[in-house]
Amino acid sequence: MICRLCPRECGAERGLDSGKGWCRQGTLPKVARIAPHYWEEPCISGERGSGAVFFSGCVMSCVFCQNAKISTGGYGKIIGVKELSEHIKRLEDMGVHNINLVSPTPYIESIIECFEMHKPKIPIVYNTGGYEKAETLKRLEGIVDIYLPDMKYAKGETAKKYSNAENYPETALKAISEMCRQTGKPEFDGTGMMKKGVIVRHLILPQNTKNSIMVLDLLKEHFGDEILVSLMAQYTPLGNAEKFPEINRKITSREYAKVLEYFEETGLDGFVQELSSAKKDYVPEFDVSLI
Repeated sequence: MICRLCPRECGAERGLDSGKGWCRQGTLPKVARIAPHYWEEPCISGERGSGAVFFSGCVMSCVFCQNAKISTGGYGKIIGVKELSEHIKRLEDMGVHNINLVSPTPYIESIIECFEMHKPKIPIVYNTGGYEKAETLKRLEGIVDIYLPDMKYAKGETAKKYSNAENYPETALKAISEMCRQTGKPEFDGTGMMKKGVIVRHLILPQNTKNSIMVLDLLKEHFGDEILVSLMAQYTPLGNAEKFPEINRKITSREYAKVLEYFEETGLDGFVQELSSAKKDYVPEFDVSLI
């Protein structure tokens, strides 16, 4: 295929198991971990975990990526669409609360085909960095129940510096708008688990509290109570963060308090991560021998 699925629109040729595009992936799913995951928001992980499928390759290239081994490092195992469907059935049979597709964008074609084979009776979560084409997301209407995008940056120059994606802010806002159109306002079952809706994550970066405040302003202005916001404090300098001195450390208690106070002032509803969460424990173990 000639690929224009993501905002890069690189028009690269992608075969079944290899590709020349930004993500460097073929069209068959390449996965690095398929297992219950317990480190998402409480209404996603619950007590039985979220059935996470971690896909290899990424449409972004964040210099601080905690999953660099799979996002840009190429680690993963290529499986067929039928095999992916069987893994998802297995997760469902294990009793997980939902099926959580992590960084799935390069494989949308295969994912759609997978759910044509078998659509689980539990919610489908689309877990993404937020850098998505609204036109591509429209193809997922009726498949995805919960969207879990990031809103990383408010300004293009910041997005270019840390993710080589200068058009990220306007692109992510359009994408989130499409997600909200599809799901409507957040809905929960009687146990507090999310059934449908959008949770927008924002990771606080060191020396970037102004960016965080501007992101919160954008979310308040554009979406208000249509979304939940997850304010994340888990930043740990990983990937190539050492090449950027200003973010080559964890956030301080002062930075955390400043953004948290502003988040409360906005009246946005959602979740707040404790500052103590900034540790490498949040990085999953990737082992294809278990797939």
